[in-house]
Amino acid sequence: MNRFPVAVMLFVAGGLSAPAADPPRVVRENIEWLDVWVPGNNEKDRPRVLLIGDSITRGYYKVVEDKLKGKATVCRLATSKSLGDPGLLDEVKLVLGQAKFDVVHFNNGMHGWGYTEDEYARAIPGLVETIRKGAPGAKLVCATTTPVRVAGKVEQLDPRTDRVRVRNRAVTDLMDKEKIPTNDLFALVADKPELFSPDGVHLNAKGSTALGEQVATRVLKLLDGVK
Repeated sequence: MNRFPVAVMLFVAGGLSAPAADPPRVVRENIEWLDVWVPGNNEKDRPRVLLIGDSITRGYYKVVEDKLKGKATVCRLATSKSLGDPGLLDEVKLVLGQAKFDVVHFNNGMHGWGYTEDEYARAIPGLVETIRKGAPGAKLVCATTTPVRVAGKVEQLDPRTDRVRVRNRAVTDLMDKEKIPTNDLFALVADKPELFSPDGVHLNAKGSTALGEQVATRVLKLLDGVK
């Protein structure tokens, strides 16, 4: 007499189970790379800074390191992984798990052209959450992405710069909500084609110096009061 009600209850209970979430869409470049540099592991008397970014960050890293010499140990995580790719968060977790950092200066936006700007924007909170969880207590500053110029004709902006602008707006909007300061590297070089290398993407020596000096200045302000 009770078999039917029991069967109905089991069917209903089974129907309430949540469907498996779709795996994230992963867009990868033909060649992916990761460059991690963590010096000064035995230094205990100075704060530690981590620069997160891509080849642009790798280009100005040495300038920042030199500017902060004797004041902070500067490390870097430069990668081709982009927002939207869960691999980016895995790499950030890996590095943040190796040492304590007092300041994290981060940027992501030059890669991942296969993701839409909406997908990019939806992924920004995950990066912020990952950094905060991996570097609790660290002071954060987010840099805007630099423009792209036409290869061989750097006096002209590449159409991808329009996408960079959209991504930068998404970044700055979230940072405002999260009370995280923004370092506007885009504005610093946007009208200075003479600072770009012939490929239109990377900065030349003068350009990397300009970026590095501004990054160092912003980081130094955050280091005030850090023991």
